[in-house]
Amino acid sequence: MSDFDIQAYLEAGRRRVDSALDRLLPPEAEQPANLHKAMRYSVFAGGKRLRPLLALAAAEAVGAQAESVLDEACSLELVHTYTLIHDDLPAMDNDDLRRGMPTSHKVFGEAVAILAGDALQTLGFSVLARAGSLNRHSPGRLIEVVGMLAGAAGSCGVIGGQVVDIESEGRQVSRETLAYIHANKTGKLIEAAVMLGAILGGAEPEQRQALSRYGQAIGLAFQITDDILDVTSTLERLGKTPGKDARSGKATYPGLLGMAEALRMQQQQLDLSLAALAEFNEKAEPLRHIARVMVHRSN
Repeated sequence: MSDFDIQAYLEAGRRRVDSALDRLLPPEAEQPANLHKAMRYSVFAGGKRLRPLLALAAAEAVGAQAESVLDEACSLELVHTYTLIHDDLPAMDNDDLRRGMPTSHKVFGEAVAILAGDALQTLGFSVLARAGSLNRHSPGRLIEVVGMLAGAAGSCGVIGGQVVDIESEGRQVSRETLAYIHANKTGKLIEAAVMLGAILGGAEPEQRQALSRYGQAIGLAFQITDDILDVTSTLERLGKTPGKDARSGKATYPGLLGMAEALRMQQQQLDLSLAALAEFNEKAEPLRHIARVMVHRSN
């Protein structure tokens, strides 16, 4: 599939995901209206929809129809958006901009922003529960996915990575600590996205193992790219303030190892992600191209 049009694939996928998210989120006018407005504000404030798109592509790679996991893939975007809202809070990274727009707490205040994040997280799991009530997937697979997503988002995943990230600010950290932060704060949810599609798509054990390796590698590559862009990009391209990691004393790969080594590791992880897909046929071509897009991006 050398002529595969990844941009057309991503754009079509984003439209499908956005349509599903619009259907799954409560209407703005429904009480409590301000909370629902805040939830929708952050979900529809832009974004690449990479996590749900990874889930759809993984399902396709193992022979399933993307449409069969669309709502479940949206649960990833809901949980992801919750993590972004909380990450931007004054008590965390204290960011004023996200995707080129004022962050949730700047628009709605801290209390509503916190509650909007909480509500998006619970809605994500509600979407998975609803899939079970509609008998779209076997109970065993859905239970596995719920447990996996909860683990990826919890104290041994995103939240754990965030805690160690905060504790490491302004300190010299080891390479092992930096790897822990990146693997958990960012990588676990990206791997979970791939595995959600694989599990619900009916992947065989060998396929699961390969897709797990793919998800781990591309998750780390994605965060290394974020670290690099914070140094090299601009406000207009990033949609958030560049250089903030260094000013906040954040642990990053360019900061710890230098830009040359960060770029080497970025390419190494991309190569590992593609190697993990070696035994897959052309149905995995979207995953291969998404990996390249996640690394060779400008924001």
